[in-house]
Amino acid sequence: MSWEVGIDEKIMLVAELFFVILGLIVGSFLNVCIARIPRQESIVFPNSHCPHCRKPIKVYDNIPLLSYLLLFGKCRSCGQRISWQYPVVEVLTALTFWATFVLLGVNLKAVILLIFFSSVVILIFIDLNHRILPDVITLPGVLFGLLFSLLTPVQDSTAELVLRTFGLETSNAIFISFLNSFLGALICGGFLWLVAEIYLRVRKIEGLGFGDIKLMGMVGAFLGMKLALLTIMLGSMMGAIIGLLFIKLCGKDTRYELPFGSFLGIAAIISALWGHELISNYTHTLYRF
Repeated sequence: MSWEVGIDEKIMLVAELFFVILGLIVGSFLNVCIARIPRQESIVFPNSHCPHCRKPIKVYDNIPLLSYLLLFGKCRSCGQRISWQYPVVEVLTALTFWATFVLLGVNLKAVILLIFFSSVVILIFIDLNHRILPDVITLPGVLFGLLFSLLTPVQDSTAELVLRTFGLETSNAIFISFLNSFLGALICGGFLWLVAEIYLRVRKIEGLGFGDIKLMGMVGAFLGMKLALLTIMLGSMMGAIIGLLFIKLCGKDTRYELPFGSFLGIAAIISALWGHELISNYTHTLYRF
């Protein structure tokens, strides 16, 4: 029995290592997307090159994370510093892939979430660098979220609640999943649009861009209304706390534009992986009082 347990543990460790390595490789590709999409360049051609000296990066210098460490974070050709963003994106993607495997195993839901997470990581760092959330990712993201809901359930009770409100009933799981996805995109994107519109009318300045609204439409389509609203709540909390600290420590004024989409992206990953547990724990806490 102990021998069998030992074998199972080894298989699990190998599988976890595989997903970490896969995440590092995908993260390396996401870095290319992050660098090139804002410049409207091809993410396939040309091959990776140093942004300073423009020389192509050799295969042995393009190993995710390892090459950065071996080169001490500098380009082999010109010696210029390589941005910290490259290893951070690779490590974040690797951790996300690992956590998804540990929590969900290998199934269609996990694959869909990994596609979603990869898109969100790109958006996090593009918004951090350029304060934009490209339509080329968010709008197809909404569409793919809706389509994927036909393949695997979007776990949310919103659809059933809406149907009961109108005296309707159905046992079609695919329709319910699609409706949860549609309502998630519509309600959460619409909610953020309403907040932005009220802020604009009261303060006479733009507080949220349409990129954030489209991002939440994408999150709602993939995760459903409950987890998307949790994303807005967590993203707003992170934005307020981290933003205020950054403004104070760096001497910025309150008009400094924070990358709200980056906070929403991080919150979306947290919500997708641990959101149902967070909501359940919060509900139980309320019932105690």
